[in-house]
Amino acid sequence: MRTNLSDVVLPGQTIGIVGGGQLGQMLSFAAKQMGYQVGILDPTANCPAGQVSDFQIIADYDDHDALIELAKKSDVLTYEFENVDVTTLKEAAKYTKLPQGTKVLEITSNRISEKEFLEENKIPVTRFRAITALTELEMAIAEFGYGCILKTASGGYDGHGQLNIDGHFNLEAAEELLKHGECILEEKQQFIKELSVMVTRSAAGEVQVFPVAENIHRHHILNESIVPARVEDDTKKLADEIATKIANALKLRGVLGIEFFMLADGQLMVNELAPRPHNSGHYTIEACNISQFEAHIRSICGLVIPKIYLYQPAVMVNVLGQHLQATHELLPIRPMWHYHDYGKSECKLDRKMGHITILSDDMSSVLAQIKSEKIWEI
Repeated sequence: MRTNLSDVVLPGQTIGIVGGGQLGQMLSFAAKQMGYQVGILDPTANCPAGQVSDFQIIADYDDHDALIELAKKSDVLTYEFENVDVTTLKEAAKYTKLPQGTKVLEITSNRISEKEFLEENKIPVTRFRAITALTELEMAIAEFGYGCILKTASGGYDGHGQLNIDGHFNLEAAEELLKHGECILEEKQQFIKELSVMVTRSAAGEVQVFPVAENIHRHHILNESIVPARVEDDTKKLADEIATKIANALKLRGVLGIEFFMLADGQLMVNELAPRPHNSGHYTIEACNISQFEAHIRSICGLVIPKIYLYQPAVMVNVLGQHLQATHELLPIRPMWHYHDYGKSECKLDRKMGHITILSDDMSSVLAQIKSEKIWEI
C-alpha cells in the first residue's frame, strides 16, 4: 500500500530548523545527505548548523517575524531545543507542516508539567513539589528532609539553574533562583547508574527505541556514554517499555531523549525528557544502521523508519573547551577516533566543542585508553 505523498515531505523540499547549535548541525547533515534543503533560524552568524545548511535567518529565537519567515520558506518545521515560543509556533503552523505539534514542548519546557505528565501516565519519578516562595521551600524540605535539589522550572542545562540542598544551603542562592520564576524541589535518589534512550515514532505510529546508553557525568555535564549499557537485559527491556509508553502518550513525532536513574534493585525512574535529539545519542551516527538525526528527519517528513539495530558497541566522549587543544594534538595518531568538531567560533571552559565516538567489542580496553589520555580529567 502506497503512502499518500501529500502527507510526506520529499527530498528536494525544505526543512526549517529553529536553533543552530550542534544538534541543528547534525540534523542538517542527515537532511542534506537525504537530499533535503535546510534553513536555520539562529541569532549567531555562521553558527554550527548555518555552516552546513542552505540558508540562515539571523535573528533571536523569540523574533516572531523571523520565525514566521522561516515557516513560509519551509515545507516542514522542527526545533533543536525546548525553549521555543509555543504561541509563535502555533501561528507558524498556518504556513508549514509542524508534525511535532506544540504539546510535547508545552510539557517538556517546564519541569513541573513534565513530572506531572509522567505521574499521570504511571511512570516512576522522584518526589517533587512546585515552589514559588521560600515558605513553600521550607515546608517541602520539612516534608522530604534534606537531600533535595531546587531547580528552575524552565530553562537551565548542564547543572545551571540548580541548587543542592544537603543539610545546609545558601538561602540567598535559593532566593536568586526564585527570582527567575517558579521552581521545583526534587528529592534526590540513591541511584547506581544514569541511563538514557532515544525513542522515535513514525507518522503511522510505529515506535522504535535505540539501544540503552549508560551515561557518566563530570560536574553535571555528560562526559561519556557507553553503549550498550552495562545493565541486565530486564533493565534494558524496562527502559524500552517506558520509552514506548511515553512516545505513544505524546503521539511523538521526531525523536525524544529520555534520561533515567537506575536504582539498586534495577528499577528505573525517569529524570528528564528532551523533545529532540540528545547528547547521549550521538553514538548512533557511527554505531547504528541509522542515526538519531536521520530517525528525526524520517519521522517529521513522514518516511518509514527502519528497524534500528547496533552495529558494534561504542563509547562516546564529549570534547569540552578545555579538552580541545589536547584532542587536536592526539587526533593525528588516533585512527580509531570518529571525531566530530562542531565548528564553534569561540572556545570556552565547559562548552561542548565536539565529540569522539570509538567502536569496539572490547569496552574495558576503550575505557582504559580514554582514561590514559588524561584529557578528560580536566
